Amino acid sequence: MEFVTRFFDPPKQSYYLFGPRGTGKSAWTQRFYSHSLRIDLLEPDQRRRYEARPERLREVVEATDPGTTVVIDEVQRVPELLSVVHALIEAKRGWRFVLTGSSARKLRKAGVDLMGGRAVIRSLSPFMAAELGPRFDLETALRQGMLPLVWDAEDPADTLRGYIGSYIREEVQAEGLVRQLGAFSRFLETISFSHAQILNVSNVARDCETGRKTVEGFVGVIEDLLLGFRLPVFTKRAGRATIAHPKFYYFDCGVFRCVRPAGPLDRPEEIGGPALEGLVAQHLRAWIDYGAREHDLYFWRTRGGSEVDFVIYGPDVFCAIEVKHVGRVHRRDLAGLRAFHDDYPEAALMLLYRGTERLRIDGVTCVPCDEFLLGLTPHQAHRAAPDGPPTYRWNSRK
Repeated sequence: MEFVTRFFDPPKQSYYLFGPRGTGKSAWTQRFYSHSLRIDLLEPDQRRRYEARPERLREVVEATDPGTTVVIDEVQRVPELLSVVHALIEAKRGWRFVLTGSSARKLRKAGVDLMGGRAVIRSLSPFMAAELGPRFDLETALRQGMLPLVWDAEDPADTLRGYIGSYIREEVQAEGLVRQLGAFSRFLETISFSHAQILNVSNVARDCETGRKTVEGFVGVIEDLLLGFRLPVFTKRAGRATIAHPKFYYFDCGVFRCVRPAGPLDRPEEIGGPALEGLVAQHLRAWIDYGAREHDLYFWRTRGGSEVDFVIYGPDVFCAIEVKHVGRVHRRDLAGLRAFHDDYPEAALMLLYRGTERLRIDGVTCVPCDEFLLGLTPHQAHRAAPDGPPTYRWNSRK
């Protein structure tokens, strides 16, 4: 597939670029920093060289011109290099460091300071629909996800299976992140049933036949490896009691589909619905990471059972979004949004569904999901791309 221009806008100073493997960090830095000094720690020779003598980095960098950009790929594999990077930044000779990684776990475990403020932290997500433009297809995205590694593959399904296996082998096993590899593999499958659901660690531990503390540790591992994330509940100025547990999502709906067991007894909506919700979740997170970092993403659920899938809250946007894997909208589908509006009349209300028409029902804007995703571009809270689908309003106050 031809090169896809990403929405990621790099900062001018030194920065970390975190993201799961397969999101295109190496390809992007190779293209964007084509004339940089590049150190790839995935290469065994380079890794051994810098593990044995981290100060070698100073000698290599000081041989370059001031102002050179230095890209260190998978920096978490040799965390000792960060103290050298810190010293070189403090030397103020104009070198800029781009430090990519698929996990911050080893950095924290080694007690490494992330150089607070001297190198900012950014993330690279799977593709957004608007990055693919006309090549985006909702059915394909729901089936194989949005990882560049998978979109470029001749056999996406086989690539996804290998992706999960390589993560377990190269990241979890090789780095010694868990002691019970078999139990962790079972956990990855079991927690897939919690994708787009309230996360109850005790229930997951029971289904895994593993201790609760072990499962809590496993959840931390997949978060640190950026394979999954927890979504907190929205509680600001709560007018009624809300639940305390977060929701869980795999970072990519294709990865979810790959690890989620499926058989003849599974109804399509049991997998299709969570996959669609996960696809929206990963797009909203990317939109925030790329251009609206002062905003946060939540969900909302009361103890009485009223629920909204997503709440975006920040200085420019306050919007509640419900996702429905249906082709037609019924008024009962709007119940959670209407309950949210009773408590937060300032919020805009939006429902995403699998139909083809844009509707306005009881104050709720109903938008076809593929139209919404194609119009979701960073830095544009209130309009779509000039050649994209029609605009939609995020915030009822504007």
